[in-house]
Amino acid sequence: MTDQQANPETDCGLRVALGVGAVVGGVLLGSAVWTRWQTRRAERRHPPAGRFVDVAGGRLHYLEAGDGPPVVLIHGNSVQASDFEASGLFTLLAQRHRVIAFDRPGFGYSDRPAGRVWTPAAQADLLHQALAELGVERAVVVGHSYGATIAAAMALSYPETVRALVLLSGYYFPTPRVDALTSALAKTPLLGGLLRHTLLPVTGRLTLPLAAKRMFAPRAVAPKFEAFVPRAMMTRPVTVGGMTGDGSLMIPGAASLARSYKRITQPVTIVTGDGDHVVSAERHSHKLHKQIPHSELRVVPHAGHMVHYAAARKISAWVEALSD
Repeated sequence: MTDQQANPETDCGLRVALGVGAVVGGVLLGSAVWTRWQTRRAERRHPPAGRFVDVAGGRLHYLEAGDGPPVVLIHGNSVQASDFEASGLFTLLAQRHRVIAFDRPGFGYSDRPAGRVWTPAAQADLLHQALAELGVERAVVVGHSYGATIAAAMALSYPETVRALVLLSGYYFPTPRVDALTSALAKTPLLGGLLRHTLLPVTGRLTLPLAAKRMFAPRAVAPKFEAFVPRAMMTRPVTVGGMTGDGSLMIPGAASLARSYKRITQPVTIVTGDGDHVVSAERHSHKLHKQIPHSELRVVPHAGHMVHYAAARKISAWVEALSD
């Protein structure tokens, strides 16, 4: 009697579990199909616009224009080299310089080989190799956001290659970040791979407009941003992997460099917006200025994290001053 009464409940629970599993599986399968279709569509619509250089850590895509003293541009997290085109900084600098803007590993059309931890120092090594292949020496290196962290790592590891630094809205010290936890989850071996090819590209497409508003605030999102850095390119699985990989390494990467900034001897211009809602100007740019006494701190009024959009001409002039 007891066994007979328990069987219907067990069967019902099993049916519910199977139903839930079928729904979850269907959602994941649908997300995977949609992501694959969107990725192929994005890459057809936005083919690589630059050139490639092969280095030990993979194949890097880069944009290049102009002649004169070299300037290297290193973009931040989630975007790609064309972000500097959208801001106008790339074109302004190319009027008097040889300008090279790299897609960092996993972004744009650059490889991000598995099996290597892509710390700021590792990415600095890779970019240094690429510059050697391209015959670039003594460049002014401009880094934005996480790219500024990598630029600082390059100046410390390869002082002979870096003539000067221009650091824009950088993250330099190990301060707490909400995205570090979600990024770490997305980097777990099995679950992370599943999420990068299913749910994360979908949620990324939905949340990117709000993220862009936060990055550009207190100003409006620049009209050219979406055209030059399309959402569909930023939400491909390879880019989501690069973004979450960098996000999970931001705190330990900054911690590994924090005590070494005082050893930077090159000229340094630190640029920050007074309304940055992504990286605290006080806890990062102002603090770095104190650690590098010979640096210059430039605070751009009414500008947020995307300070290179708000002050492209000023930044170009500051780079020019360091190239003389």
